[in-house]
Amino acid sequence: MTDSPSTRIVSASSGGPLSIVVLGEHHLTTQPLPAAGAVSLGRSPACDVAIFERSISRRHAILRIADAITIEDLASANGTRVGGAAIDPHRPTPVNRGEIVELGETTILIQRRPSPATPVAAGGIIVEDAAMVELRQVIDRIAGGALSVLLLGETGVGKEVIAELVHRRSPRRHQPLLRLNCAAMTETLLESELFGHERGAFTGAVTTKLGLLETAGGGTVFLDEIGELSPAIQVKLLRVLEDRTVTRVGGLKPKAIDVRFVAATNRDLEREIARGRFRQDLYYRLAGITLAIPPLRERVGEIAPLARAFLAAACTGARRIPALDPVALDVLTRYAWPGNIRELRNVIERAALLCSTGVISVAHLPAAMIRATGAARREAADPDEPAPAATHALEALYPGDPERERIIATLELCRGNQTRAAQILGMSRRTLLHRLERYGLPRPRKHH
Repeated sequence: MTDSPSTRIVSASSGGPLSIVVLGEHHLTTQPLPAAGAVSLGRSPACDVAIFERSISRRHAILRIADAITIEDLASANGTRVGGAAIDPHRPTPVNRGEIVELGETTILIQRRPSPATPVAAGGIIVEDAAMVELRQVIDRIAGGALSVLLLGETGVGKEVIAELVHRRSPRRHQPLLRLNCAAMTETLLESELFGHERGAFTGAVTTKLGLLETAGGGTVFLDEIGELSPAIQVKLLRVLEDRTVTRVGGLKPKAIDVRFVAATNRDLEREIARGRFRQDLYYRLAGITLAIPPLRERVGEIAPLARAFLAAACTGARRIPALDPVALDVLTRYAWPGNIRELRNVIERAALLCSTGVISVAHLPAAMIRATGAARREAADPDEPAPAATHALEALYPGDPERERIIATLELCRGNQTRAAQILGMSRRTLLHRLERYGLPRPRKHH
């Protein structure tokens, strides 16, 4: 998308995994953000993201990108709101991806940049399991159509990545893909952002504002957590899907739109319909094509390649990528992964941070995971079948998996370094010291 005259990236370097969507009075632009650092937002041409809108101060806010994203209002004239709530000046406030942020009358969203087609797409798709191969083939067949797509699956299973894949494989791939988390904002804010509003439609509406549906012409709108929509918004969205027009809040004349809808939920919408919480007619409109994404525990063959891909992503630069030893890999493949791919990514990034030996071992994995895997192994054990070598190694490290033995083994692994041992055990150093006292263990001295 070319730069609009109303929004321009001046000096922020591109190449990061995120982009900023700026929805002004009469336009929408999407631009890349740097991988990390501070990005100034304002009307001044000297700002990293220059937004030439009347309600924007010359230096309005600073966006800071690191492991977490925060925004700080710079005592602007018209203020900054996150999720509909005004934030205090000079106080960094967390911002989630897809969360609505308002700078005066201008809306911004932070979202992941579309990624090129690779074996691992945006940290989530590796097509090795038969179910995922079939899902990818279905996506290739339906991507070129205009029917709405409904994605079903547990939290963290990769619904956003699948939505991106549907968009990227479609004729709309050169137009915007806008993501909106329906659970992250109030009903009033969601209505205004989706449908837009006319000047004077409500207190504070000092200008006319286009909604996301109107400005994303020719593109795709991804509505995450669609099951959280209020009844009033469900009615308005149904009308949009039926008529392919949108009427701004406070407006009288409908505007034609050309967008494809992809919606996602981890809820059982048929059960929600039976309970009267979700409209059946809206469900049928959204579910032109329904794709069920299997949980990670049903795609065991993809756990190892996903883990190695996340390791490679976590070890950027000149750092050597650690290997996964058989014991750790055994734990990863036997674990149930209630948080799915998102949980696997977090576990691998944590292990990469703690590992200094070039090999990720079971000691670098969360203690709760080891406990859960050990319990599942004991329940499923066949008394007549010998345990695999990895199981013997794990039980040798954590016999019976009592906390006392785990602490002793971890301190030995860390050569007495209490701070590092506490990190591996997933507790604070103070908690570790309390545990040592409770179990009558002497405080070790760090040795080399």
